[in-house]
Amino acid sequence: MPSIRQNAYPDVLPDFRNLAVIARVLLAVNVLALAGALYASPSVMAALERFVYIAAFLEPLLLIELVALFALAGVLAQLPYSAGCAAVLTSVVLLAGVYHGVVGVVAVAPELLSLARTLVLALFVAAFLLVYFRLHTKAFSPALAEARLQALQARIRPHFLFNSLNAVLALIRRDPKRAERSLEDLADLFRTLMADARQFVRLADEISLLERYAEIEQLRLGDRLRISWELDASPSDALLPPMVLQPLLENAVYHGVEPGTGVGDVLVRIERRGERVLATIENPYLEKGNQRAGNRMALDNIRERLALFFDAEARLETRIANGRYRVDIEIPYRK
Repeated sequence: MPSIRQNAYPDVLPDFRNLAVIARVLLAVNVLALAGALYASPSVMAALERFVYIAAFLEPLLLIELVALFALAGVLAQLPYSAGCAAVLTSVVLLAGVYHGVVGVVAVAPELLSLARTLVLALFVAAFLLVYFRLHTKAFSPALAEARLQALQARIRPHFLFNSLNAVLALIRRDPKRAERSLEDLADLFRTLMADARQFVRLADEISLLERYAEIEQLRLGDRLRISWELDASPSDALLPPMVLQPLLENAVYHGVEPGTGVGDVLVRIERRGERVLATIENPYLEKGNQRAGNRMALDNIRERLALFFDAEARLETRIANGRYRVDIEIPYRK
């Protein structure tokens, strides 16, 4: 039986501004060069010597091409996949030809590097890497990630919905305006849950969602929930995956405030440091007898989603210190 929701996932070029992509290119090209030297040499020592000669010519060219692709990444991302591949291959071959004309004649081992061989190898390696990145993207299938994301979004627990609705019902007669605002906040929250999870959202929208969620929880918990917002240094135009911060705030309330008996202080801090965006959510850490089980699913899903969107450029860390549980997220600043 076909899925109720089937999304088409078009092929996309790798993000040549991503450090993990750059590292994979550097590693793959050098491994291919070493493999070629081993294949063409009668002994390991001869292969290593040949590899040194090849690297002396190859590394500057590779760095030039990576810088060019880094600079063109924004333009390439706007092209259709086939046109983007053609643009990448053309750029790589042209740069290789120009580089060979300038440097190849004085290379350490010119007999290894004819112009035709340089162009063919540049075209082959670039095509190989494009195929590799396409397969890598398929291996980390967005369909699988979306299925996990749906599970994460479904973690808005039924009891939260029921408790929120009951709290609103209790307000309808004595404070109808606040009850109406709470229903609007609840509607906005679930509208976000049903939105397309494959697209980036602005940090300002994610913060607005956090504030709406906090108002609903404040309605339920009253003075027991106290949230400190440190958002003055947050870049409102930064882009991030949807529903990354809200589940963490939900965890903070569910695990750090609800099981306790006193006031629970929750801290939400978001700031920009250079080309990085840092978000911190802290809550009281209760003793084992008062803890609730099961906050790993949200953390693991968010960690996977950050890896899907940002690869190795994002991190999520947790720590416990001074009676506080803290989650730190760091992502590249993109706007």
